Amino acid sequence: MLKRNKYQQESFFDKLYKYRGIILVITLPLLLISFVLYMMPRVTDDDGYSPRKMKSGLISVNGDYRYAVIFDAGSSGSRVHVFCFDKNMDLVPIGNDLELFSQKKPGLSSYASNPHEAAESLVSLLEQAEAVVPKALQPKTPVRVGATAGLRQLAGDAPEKILQAVRDLLNDRSDLKLEGNGVAVLDGTQEGSFQWVTINYLLGNLGKTYSNTVGVVDLGGGSVQMAYAVSESDAAKAPKVSDGEEVYIRDMYLKGRKYHLYVHSYLHYGLLAARAEILKAVGHAENPCILTGYQGVYTYGGVKYDVAASLSGANVDTCRAFTSKALKVNDTCTHMQCSFGGVWNGGRGDGQKNLFVASFFFDRAAEAGFIDSKKPVVTVTPSAFKEAARIACGTKIEDGKSKYKNVEEDNLPYLCMDLVYQYTLLVDGFGLEPSQTMTLVKQVPYGNYQVEAAWPLGSAIEAMSSLA
Repeated sequence: MLKRNKYQQESFFDKLYKYRGIILVITLPLLLISFVLYMMPRVTDDDGYSPRKMKSGLISVNGDYRYAVIFDAGSSGSRVHVFCFDKNMDLVPIGNDLELFSQKKPGLSSYASNPHEAAESLVSLLEQAEAVVPKALQPKTPVRVGATAGLRQLAGDAPEKILQAVRDLLNDRSDLKLEGNGVAVLDGTQEGSFQWVTINYLLGNLGKTYSNTVGVVDLGGGSVQMAYAVSESDAAKAPKVSDGEEVYIRDMYLKGRKYHLYVHSYLHYGLLAARAEILKAVGHAENPCILTGYQGVYTYGGVKYDVAASLSGANVDTCRAFTSKALKVNDTCTHMQCSFGGVWNGGRGDGQKNLFVASFFFDRAAEAGFIDSKKPVVTVTPSAFKEAARIACGTKIEDGKSKYKNVEEDNLPYLCMDLVYQYTLLVDGFGLEPSQTMTLVKQVPYGNYQVEAAWPLGSAIEAMSSLA
């Protein structure tokens, strides 16, 4: 073997052989780390959608988070709700809130003669919704438009023309997923059951026994809904209904439990519709439910009613008598137990013992000043509405503007009537004791957030459950 001269340079391979031990110590850990990183699952899905940083600080991955866009096309206005759910069907934040909520007036029913304009009224709400749903997820995101009492009461083919115009708008101008029945007039039992699902979901009651759920009364503009869970034996007692009539009991499967849900919608008895019914019950111009000094015209459903306060002033008891007449509380009851208008009341079991009342109940109470509008959940009794009515009925129209600063000018003349109606509906209509404790709700706490106590969340939950 030849000896290398001490001045002769070592080759690269000679050096590699000489320091092989050190090189192995360094490279083996690096190779192991590289292998582990390679084998880890990627954070993109089939669509190549990468994680996005939410304003809340959460990382959202396409496979983990799903959205739903629900339009509430009510009689008094249109509203859009956007919800985001995780894989466990828990709500997660959108921006700084737990939902996107936006609204505008008037409602779709105000465009009875112009379906195209009705659809166009939703454009600004649609744009707000699409702005928070990731573009890559929009084709997978269900969108629903649920029209309620306002559209139910339009004559002829006007409702369907408006609905078709809305379908065309969504198909032509949006990538959101619109199913065949995604734009429709909700029947009252759907509206009531969705509201029940919403509130019990937010309270964490779903999956519990029916007696641990809460009942719901939702007072809209055109209709009022009562919904609560009943026992299997009470559900079996539900009266049979004629073809075309709404059933009293809806079976729902939620969080692994079957619920028998009593639900009924009273058309014409939402707050705005009830004014017309009371005016018809009075039958003459001078009305004991109107603030002293007012004279004008009330328009509802395209019909105009002359309105004038009684010369002797508004009176709670006289107004209540006409309100009871409008509610038909003395109609013949052909069932074991009735609410009003001859309607079965569901038996009033344990599922109704804890009652949450929403929408116009909360709004009028806040405007009348006997609850704090900044508190979204407040406990009251029906008698609080009667006491507030006595104060309102004793107010002259010219004094009301300064006394009730939060009441819109068009609603001020009817404040006495509205409060009397709400008390009469609860006590004479639904059979509550004047001293019974109930919960007025605008929003329901959910973790560190507040969520609107409205039926769209219940619709969104159903839409998520129906996705393949």
